[in-house]
Amino acid sequence: MASQEHWNLENGNIKPLSKEHRHGHGHSYGRTAHNRSSTSLRKKSDLSLVSKVQCGLLRHFLTNIQEVILGTKLSVLFPAIPLAIIAQVYNFGRPWIFGLSLLGLTPLAERVSFLTEQLAFSTGPTVGGLLNATCGNATELIIAIFALYQRKVDVVKYSLLGSIISNLLLVLGTSLFCGGIANMSQEQKYDRKQADVNSQLLLLALLCHMLPLMFKYAATADTLTAVPTLQLSRASSIIMLIAYIAYLFFQLKTHSQFFETQVEDDDDNDNVADEEEAVISFWSAFAWLVGMTAVIALLSEYVVGTIEDASTSWGLSVSFISIILLPIVGNAAEHAGAIIFAFKNKLDISLGVALGSATQIAMFVVPLTVIVAWILGIKMNLDFNLLETGSLALSILLVAFTLQDGTSHYMKGFALLLAYVVIGACFFVLKTPIVPDTNILNFGAKASSGAVLAA
Repeated sequence: MASQEHWNLENGNIKPLSKEHRHGHGHSYGRTAHNRSSTSLRKKSDLSLVSKVQCGLLRHFLTNIQEVILGTKLSVLFPAIPLAIIAQVYNFGRPWIFGLSLLGLTPLAERVSFLTEQLAFSTGPTVGGLLNATCGNATELIIAIFALYQRKVDVVKYSLLGSIISNLLLVLGTSLFCGGIANMSQEQKYDRKQADVNSQLLLLALLCHMLPLMFKYAATADTLTAVPTLQLSRASSIIMLIAYIAYLFFQLKTHSQFFETQVEDDDDNDNVADEEEAVISFWSAFAWLVGMTAVIALLSEYVVGTIEDASTSWGLSVSFISIILLPIVGNAAEHAGAIIFAFKNKLDISLGVALGSATQIAMFVVPLTVIVAWILGIKMNLDFNLLETGSLALSILLVAFTLQDGTSHYMKGFALLLAYVVIGACFFVLKTPIVPDTNILNFGAKASSGAVLAA
């Protein structure tokens, strides 16, 4: 290990962290649940062959390839990226483009998490935490922006709603179920402090989602509700972003001990590469992050552009694909990490991943898309319709009740999984047509005229 650190120092200008820094003390980079879960899909790189290369520039490049491309157990999915591009260039079947793009996004999402952590070793805990807070759900955000650009507001709402429900019910449910089965002989406990904070923020997000819906139904028949609903949604989005900034200050500064996970001695027995020091330099990580973000943007454009064709070809509704398939495939790496740590009876990490990601989407990504739509002149509000908002509300309440006592068993996870299955069945049978350009301003007029005709 000492020789490896010496080689890194000589060739990559990487400064290994001291033991004090590795364990999150003082001004070190604290390991959050998201960071710890993403390491479960990484593997240690054998640089013995690369170190024999004489040319320094080539050796540095091969080291980066080894660490970034081959340093994940999901590297087998990287060939889907060029295949998706080839399929797009040569006009292969558009459902194939959709499927290959989804597969290509899976390892990219995990690698973005890896690269932000590499940057955090050089930038310090605060900037590193901000990087994770903004890049943790970069895939969902980029897909949402491209869907907005193509005026597919319903796809934006469905995909973000699906990400929240998927984290709350599928990821958390599978984690609690698998952890309960694997550790049936001992009582599973977790720290409620982080779960309580995330549950409170999710309930605040739910309130901001329900107010436009209730406002629409509370209005009289002769009232044009579209403009006030849009204004209320934009104001609520600003409030949610302020709350998220306060949450970041709470998480990174005043109460960071709630969100840090300590490295345990038994972690050394795992085959997982537990990243306690930077393996590539700052500028290499930055360049890789920019490049992978560009590839994510390209594949996201393919996904958004071919989703209707995939829906028609596969016989699945766009709502089912957006709410169920997109979140499962796009966050597969993060989900797998949470489940792996649940098997090891480390529920604090699993809860931190599932609840933290759901909170980030609900309090940051969703209101940010509303603001971006506002800037682009697109009338997107927080009214996710009655069925979608009701599913979100019951999911949040079910999770809040499930986590109230600080202990877990497999029955809790099984109940969450069944809730996810029945919600998935609901959207599977729902065949809602997608309107490419939702003209919200006409909604209130249509509703009021319909009421007059009915009278």
